[in-house]
Amino acid sequence: MDIAHLHFLVAEGDSAQRAGLVEMLGRLGASRVTEVPDGHMALRTFQAGFTPRVHVAIVDLALPGMDGLELIRNLASLDSGISLIVTGAQPANLLFSVETLAQVYGIDLLGSISKPVTAAKLKPLLDNYAPPPAHPEADSTPRFSFAEIGTGLQKRQFEPFFQPKIELATGQVKGLETFARWRHPEHGLLGPSAFIDALEQNNRIDFLDWSMIELSVERCRWFHDQGTPISISINLAPETIAHPAFLRQIGAVLGRHAVLPDYITFEMPESSVLNTDPNFIERLVRLRMMGFGLAIDDYGTGRSNLQLLARIPFTELKIDRSFVDGASKRRPLGTVLRSCLSLAHSLDRMSVAVGVETRQDWDFLQGLGCTYAQGYHIANPMEATAFPGWLEDWRHFF
Repeated sequence: MDIAHLHFLVAEGDSAQRAGLVEMLGRLGASRVTEVPDGHMALRTFQAGFTPRVHVAIVDLALPGMDGLELIRNLASLDSGISLIVTGAQPANLLFSVETLAQVYGIDLLGSISKPVTAAKLKPLLDNYAPPPAHPEADSTPRFSFAEIGTGLQKRQFEPFFQPKIELATGQVKGLETFARWRHPEHGLLGPSAFIDALEQNNRIDFLDWSMIELSVERCRWFHDQGTPISISINLAPETIAHPAFLRQIGAVLGRHAVLPDYITFEMPESSVLNTDPNFIERLVRLRMMGFGLAIDDYGTGRSNLQLLARIPFTELKIDRSFVDGASKRRPLGTVLRSCLSLAHSLDRMSVAVGVETRQDWDFLQGLGCTYAQGYHIANPMEATAFPGWLEDWRHFF
């Protein structure tokens, strides 16, 4: 990556190490480097009005005056768009925690380097740099009332779009995940941001869930009739599954479209399934006994009780995209990803990596033994009629 156009800040208390970093950046191609000996001067450089603005800051944790942790906290409040590299003499596990802290603060963290800093350690982190996205204009997504959304559901303006799930070991398409879309007569195709909030505020997310269940099972039957007996995953709110009539109603839907439970998987967020309500756990057990698949979605974002997790009869562990995208380049993400995959393997469950954006992510996951992958590197969610053509192209590719 050409870094000549970037402005670097080196915040390091030791003058010899600071000079060494500046020289190293120069050898790597940097042409603008500002150096400061303490945290207070670094913060002043980050603050508004300093030109040219800093793109990448290399910050030592042991800065005098204001140490690296305090500087990170202050940097988080500035909304500066700065990318950060942390250095320190601390052990790798402690630097990992510092990286986690920076990410929780919402800072664009390129990574950490355990001292001594070398060009071989620094260059891969600089290669991770990407310019911050331009500030978008005010959100142009239209907002609708609960009544308007209800009318759209009644008129069957909502439809499922499908994103393929690929088996990493073979490249075979093993399933589809449903994503709700609203084909609005005036505003065109709308995503969940246009309608989810109003449904949740009125405690009627089940309206959308049942619409997606009915239409997804209907499309599943259509795929089968086209000669493609593929499985469908449907995202559900826990309150939808907990409804007393759920089992009877889902049985009726499958009966109408002559689809076996084996072809349907229900996905629920980690935060919703990890509870100790015996009625809810019984409902999950019954669904598995009937043949349905169960997937824990967004894994890694909740506070898992591992003992309870092991008792839930789920078939798939879907790893949140925040641990997948860029994991091949970022050691902390790679470490968490390995841990999630190891947990799925030890529980004899399938692992699904969500948010696979690049071939590098794909190759990394394949090397780690992940079972399935989803993401824009493979395909965007598509309408049902587009899937057969996409599948034919994919099979030619593999």
